[in-house]
Amino acid sequence: MELEITDQNFEETVNGNNILMVDFWATWCGPCKHLAPVIEEIANQYAGKVAVGKCDIEESVDLAEKFGIMSIPTVIVFKNNQEVWRYTGTAQKNVYTEKLDSLL
Repeated sequence: MELEITDQNFEETVNGNNILMVDFWATWCGPCKHLAPVIEEIANQYAGKVAVGKCDIEESVDLAEKFGIMSIPTVIVFKNNQEVWRYTGTAQKNVYTEKLDSLL
């Protein structure tokens, strides 16, 4: 199950997890809706290894600005509190899982 990432809990969440994958999205975004089941599958597949969260850019404007989110969906992977990978748009599940596997 994905975590809800917000302006208020991001720092605690990124600090509390070795690897954190965040999907920046919005309710009105068609491609985001298309990506949602893939993100959910990844969250279930990597449970206990990778924290997977979703950040609604309209509810967490400060966080979206902090990371320069200009297009959605954008998925960012953090390792040890540092951004290590970013993908904008939608991709096949294996694009995300291959990156996560390389970080484990």
